[in-house]
Amino acid sequence: MYPAPFEYHAPSSLDDAIALLSTYGEDAKLIAGGHSLLPLMKLRFTQPAHLIDLRMVPGLADIRDVGSSVVIGARTTHAMLEASSVLQRKIPLLAQTAGCIGDPLVRNAGTIGGSLAHADPGADLPAAILALEAEMTAVGPRGSRKISAHDFFVGMLTTALDAGEVLSEIRVPVPPARSGSAYEKFAHPASRYALVGVAALVTLGSGDVIQQVRIGITGVGARATRAATVEQELTGKRADEALIRDAASHAAEGLEPRGDLQGSPEYKAHLVRVSVRKALTRALDSVV
Repeated sequence: MYPAPFEYHAPSSLDDAIALLSTYGEDAKLIAGGHSLLPLMKLRFTQPAHLIDLRMVPGLADIRDVGSSVVIGARTTHAMLEASSVLQRKIPLLAQTAGCIGDPLVRNAGTIGGSLAHADPGADLPAAILALEAEMTAVGPRGSRKISAHDFFVGMLTTALDAGEVLSEIRVPVPPARSGSAYEKFAHPASRYALVGVAALVTLGSGDVIQQVRIGITGVGARATRAATVEQELTGKRADEALIRDAASHAAEGLEPRGDLQGSPEYKAHLVRVSVRKALTRALDSVV
């Protein structure tokens, strides 16, 4: 299947890209790596009359260490995230999660901004972005604004980005000392999308008491979400195997797993509980 005819634009600045979006409105789509948009265009599920390519826009594909956080340009590829020495050292959860995406072809072309803005319910990065409490910068005709990860993912393929806005960068706080993290994924064997993906970030205080824990879950419902009940069960308690097992048993509470050809809602809920337990165990094991 071939895409419907469209007009191609290659702006050389972010301002030019925003101007094109303002001019063509709902008839325009942004493209960076193309792994989210092009399959939909080939199936003609979407038929934009104008395609705005961000690959010529400078300053969108970098990883900057700014001390207490790392700032990532939206056009940074998954492969760049995986290979980044800054992320491996300061935010290993993001590097590990990026390395679980698709295959080398996908990782070398797909971008963090494209993945987050597309908000596919089976994508990997939203879980890590939620667990890390990242902040997105959106730039549009009225200037720039910040959107927290908690508010960014609204629903199936829907984010808090307004019409005419471009996701320009992602600011990720560096976890405090004595933090450990892990991404646990149960992948579809063909697409490598997450049937269930769990990103866990745990910070220990004195006596191995869990000072803070954040858990992002993807692949189960219409959007990525936090495992709030599990986080509450763990916070302020001493980490041990029994505590993790008991807390993980509540991991599916508040979720609405989607039944499909890969499994029933009950099966997906079971995968969530198992994956949360594994992710938390690995995260605690990684604390230095």
